[in-house]
Amino acid sequence: MSAGPTPSTETTRSPLLDLPGAVPAAGDDAAVAAHYGDPLREQRALRDGAALVDRSHREVVRIGGPDRLSWLHSITSQHLSGLGAMRGSEALVLSPQGHVEHHLVLADDGTATWVDVEPGTAAGLLRYLESMRFMLRVEPTDVSTGTAVLSVLGPAAVPTVIAALGDADLNLPEPLTAESTGAPVTGPYPVARTTDGILVRRMTYGVDLLVDRATLSAAAQRLLAAGAVPAGLSAFDAARIAARRPRLGRETDHRTIPHEVGWLAGAVHLDKGCYRGQETVARVHNLGRPPRRLVLLHLDGAVAAPGSAVTADGREVGFVGTSEMHEELGPIALAIVKRSVPVGTALVATDLDGAQVAAAIDPDADEATAAPKRPAGRLLRSP
Repeated sequence: MSAGPTPSTETTRSPLLDLPGAVPAAGDDAAVAAHYGDPLREQRALRDGAALVDRSHREVVRIGGPDRLSWLHSITSQHLSGLGAMRGSEALVLSPQGHVEHHLVLADDGTATWVDVEPGTAAGLLRYLESMRFMLRVEPTDVSTGTAVLSVLGPAAVPTVIAALGDADLNLPEPLTAESTGAPVTGPYPVARTTDGILVRRMTYGVDLLVDRATLSAAAQRLLAAGAVPAGLSAFDAARIAARRPRLGRETDHRTIPHEVGWLAGAVHLDKGCYRGQETVARVHNLGRPPRRLVLLHLDGAVAAPGSAVTADGREVGFVGTSEMHEELGPIALAIVKRSVPVGTALVATDLDGAQVAAAIDPDADEATAAPKRPAGRLLRSP
């Protein structure tokens, strides 16, 4: 499993780590908090009210120029040529063999497309974008040092954001989903710009804010004053695991294809073609099942070590991605396992101390990551 390059925590350290009780996360998440003293309480705030999650270690690329959307349409897996202003989406950059190289979360404000990605991956993405510019009117720039991501999750997320930003006219309707439309959709995420310049994107899991990094602390304080509770990545990941949302570099490796982790439904448009890796997308979707799948594991008594092997009868059948203690489900993990492993198989993972821990696949795992039920025959045509 590869998590990509690790950014310098000295230059990206979030000022929100100075909040009371803040404990830094590990690895390439070390610039933000894992929790603020009580991860389970933070999960309950996320479940019942509004929780502010510092994701300012994510990196941001701004793409200006009038050709930006048609250009992104041609080099990513998503249908973006008609995205339009004040809309967002997700997309993948694939290798020629169809393996996932980058996961992009986008927001277009009518002038530029803002793309936030995993920490440590913006430089590689920018190199790829620069290599594909040709004579097009596009201007990709790494703006990570000046732009930061905050997320507000929970049933009270939208009213809390509106109250905090003092913009009663902020329009953040429910985002469209593959389930609500019956197919992948282009531009499912509503985007708005506040009067003081904050870009707000409504996601299926909550609300993302792209803020000026110089005003990160001030924006966070406004959200906290409006009733949000600070929550670390531990609470965010626990909710993400339960919802079976993968993360690049955690539930992916150099062999991952979109079908294995559920990205076929939200980050790939099946009615377009002519992008790198699209032959693999069409072939696997139309002619067969992917060799591996993303599953939710229930663990017996302890969380599992990220990246550790998952075995069945002593035979390695997959690896653990992210594992957390969930306030209702107990210790859980996302894992990638071979497609041939039945749901009822007795599995074994490894805990943080290197001891074995029994694991079982959640019985609803297959339904949760099901791909769209229509063919991708038109993928081999020009757009």
